[in-house]
Amino acid sequence: MRISKPFQVYGGKFHGGGLKVPQGINNNKGNLYMGKTSPHNVFEAYLEQFQSDFSLLLRSRADEIKLGGQMILTFIGRSIKDPTSRDCCLVWELLAKCLLDMAAEGLIEEADIDTFNLPHYSPFIEEVKTIVEKEGSFVIDRLETFEVNLDGNDNEENKNYVFDKFTCGQNVSRCYRAISESLLVDHFGEEIIDDLFERFAERIGEHLSMEKTKNFNILISMERK
Repeated sequence: MRISKPFQVYGGKFHGGGLKVPQGINNNKGNLYMGKTSPHNVFEAYLEQFQSDFSLLLRSRADEIKLGGQMILTFIGRSIKDPTSRDCCLVWELLAKCLLDMAAEGLIEEADIDTFNLPHYSPFIEEVKTIVEKEGSFVIDRLETFEVNLDGNDNEENKNYVFDKFTCGQNVSRCYRAISESLLVDHFGEEIIDDLFERFAERIGEHLSMEKTKNFNILISMERK
């Protein structure tokens, strides 16, 4: 039996693959991603892009795996159907607020924020299940969820808020900088990045000092038909 090694999937981004931003979302003003103020077409476009990209991944891996072979994937997802849930939107909304603050100070153009959207999607577990079943190359063995603290180094003694908002804010900021820096540099320029993520660390730290937030993850084990 051949077992495909586990790897992480981020919405339109598959490690070893390309990045795709949904089309037709030029009206997603003031957001970097799906958000509470996003028009309905934005949510539809993100879901359609994820359906297309994930189906392509499944077909491509099916060509590489023998019948009966296993594949395990982990997703950063969301716990409820609502695409504006805090599971997937909160962090990016806080980053967008940092950029909007910089625009208000004349450091960047607000129009540049309106034309930037992240190639990322946090799926609901039923969306993942539906795509796998529809694509048809694999049968699901196990489909589970788990949560981890937004700051993986956070002290577990307090379940409601973090003890050190500065350190936790910096930890989370560095993590999301690693994910998004190259995209942000390409669109806004390198000169704003240090300032942006210092502001982001402060906002994240303030949030975590009032409410401990977790990343919701989906783990799926599949067998090649």
